[in-house]
Amino acid sequence: MESAKSTFFNREITPLTAEDCLLVFDRWKDKFDFPAHFHPEYELNFIAHAPGVKRIVGDHIAEIGELELVLVGPNLPHCWEQGNCRSTKVREITIQFHRDLFDESLLNRNIMQPVRDLLKRSLWGVTFSEETTRQTQERIEKLASLNGMDAFMELLSLLFDLSTSRNQQTLSSTTGKHDDFYSNEKVQRVYEFVQKSYMRKIKVEEVADLLHMTEVSFSRLIKQRTGKTFVDFLNDTRIGFATRQLIENNDSISEIAFRCGFNNLANFNRIFKKRKGTTPTEFRNNFAGIRRVN
Repeated sequence: MESAKSTFFNREITPLTAEDCLLVFDRWKDKFDFPAHFHPEYELNFIAHAPGVKRIVGDHIAEIGELELVLVGPNLPHCWEQGNCRSTKVREITIQFHRDLFDESLLNRNIMQPVRDLLKRSLWGVTFSEETTRQTQERIEKLASLNGMDAFMELLSLLFDLSTSRNQQTLSSTTGKHDDFYSNEKVQRVYEFVQKSYMRKIKVEEVADLLHMTEVSFSRLIKQRTGKTFVDFLNDTRIGFATRQLIENNDSISEIAFRCGFNNLANFNRIFKKRKGTTPTEFRNNFAGIRRVN
């Protein structure tokens, strides 16, 4: 196993909203080009028919085999790179869910102890054996076709069975150490404001005034808490909403771009490609389906 310390990771704004419980991305693909990233949600990633792909989770790097199943905890940097993979027909199913989906009062029940322990281990990343992955593959594939309470209950059941499976391995020697975005009251207000107003033009001075700060002080705060300028954070939020719309409806790329606050299609395409490593059209084509629970 080699070191991943030199890999650069971006904070991803996922399509998962506060009203959702989980999202399931199900697609066939011919290459791995999604950039290294981290996000506050849990992620269960299943990959089939991609031997030789390079798995990066925290400071862990290794080649995967024919089947792959990994649970990544909140803010733990991760990605899967092309590596030595020659397969052109890869199945990838990604399940994302909020870190507070199962509250403490539920997780502290005796029957939930295995799930609680699994979620704690996922802070370092957990990979499951090939035998376990084969046994759960059909259930993971079925999740993409479930809605509402059926999807929620199946996720809980799946996590319980994975938590008691044999030959699990933790991957990284470190956990995600990025500052919790929500722990600062002023940044939380910025987040809520942007979530409501991202579709229109927003100036830095407008948000600074909202917090009764100078533009310089506000810009410094955002940079310290997110590692990005306000414009970059705003664009990441817009891209997050755009990815969801690209998957969920058939509206044109330009309609989605303007709806998400981009008044220039070329600018939208450029920023999208930079953030996601693919064009909006390619991104849409990569996904066979998505399901959400409200």
